Amino acid sequence: MIEPTTSGEIMRLLALTASAVLCAGLCATGAASAAAAGSVAYGFAWADGKGVLRVTPARATLVKEHGILRHKLKAVTGAKEVRLAYGKAAYRRVTVACDLVETEGHVALDAKGLGRTECAAADLAFTLQRGPAPVKVEYTGKTAVRVSEFLTDWGGSKTAFGTIKRINDTTVSFKGIKLGYTHAVGFNRVTASCASGWLSGKPVNADRDGLGKKHCDAAEFTKVLKAQQHPVLVKADYNPLSGELQEVWEVFGDA
Repeated sequence: MIEPTTSGEIMRLLALTASAVLCAGLCATGAASAAAAGSVAYGFAWADGKGVLRVTPARATLVKEHGILRHKLKAVTGAKEVRLAYGKAAYRRVTVACDLVETEGHVALDAKGLGRTECAAADLAFTLQRGPAPVKVEYTGKTAVRVSEFLTDWGGSKTAFGTIKRINDTTVSFKGIKLGYTHAVGFNRVTASCASGWLSGKPVNADRDGLGKKHCDAAEFTKVLKAQQHPVLVKADYNPLSGELQEVWEVFGDA
């Protein structure tokens, strides 16, 4: 190492050293901030096991309608579903209290149209038990850091014929689309009994179009679909934006 021999060289050396120390501190802070920022996804969250949610990222646009801030969601072609643990996440609701099912005409929104009522992960579990929830999820890796509700338009339903196959007790694949369902899903059978196997027995409850007209519940839908090893033909109502299966008709003739 060459020692500085003049006062000018000494001053330049001190300046370079100070700059290096300052840069190192700022770079470290910037890297930490970037790591803490993580990723963000807007979309409809679904329960996917205890303390876990799934969400397919959508494009969100903040608008103001009738004096209320809302996010309009639009599906993103090819977007991949994200599955996240939320047990330690901060949860912000649009309701004025954590245990409310609906807003009841009063909302708690911040300037970005996100919920500002501070709630716990247990409250998020309660929300997701009831079905999909429109949220902004901030996450790092496979862990949700903050989940914020927002108001949105849910879009319209679609009706189609296609094959359906069970994924788990609350999720199916319909025409290759992943859909969730709740206790409120409608299930209309052609069989005499809700407990009968798929298209088993005399189809006394088919209408003129061969569609089931015996009303059964979600538990019976789960049970009968669980027994099927192959996809079966149905008519279904579903919401493509929220990914919710709303009603299913068994189709007579799918033998």
